[in-house]
Amino acid sequence: MTATINTDAPASRALTLLIAAWVLALSASLAVLFIGEILGQTPCHLCWFQRAFMFPLAVILGVAAWRSDVTVWIYAAPLAAMGGAVALYHWLLYAGIVPEPITPCTEKGPSCTDSAMQILGMPIPALSFLVFGLILLLLIQIRRKSS
Repeated sequence: MTATINTDAPASRALTLLIAAWVLALSASLAVLFIGEILGQTPCHLCWFQRAFMFPLAVILGVAAWRSDVTVWIYAAPLAAMGGAVALYHWLLYAGIVPEPITPCTEKGPSCTDSAMQILGMPIPALSFLVFGLILLLLIQIRRKSS
């Protein structure tokens, strides 16, 4: 009886991580669309910038998962890092660490600083930073597993 070694295990693990990253990006994109389009809460400028990084991530990671392309980290990691940087700045504004008002949250709908703008007990800027960070960590793991 001979033992066989599964050499595809790292690739399979990388694909699983890629699907997890895609699910995070897709969930975040759908959540902000629900908040904006269904609940009618207009996002502030920083929320728009974060959307500009998250929406392409959902598409890029989805296509990469479909094609089993674990090299996508090369393109997706910079998007996640830049989106995470905007989210971190937004969170620091929200927390009052950066002494500048969040401008402009429009007159209709709550501001990012309102307690109504919390999901799972976390303010949206913090949640956005967490999701971008998780996606970036998954992409780093994909890189490690695929090399």
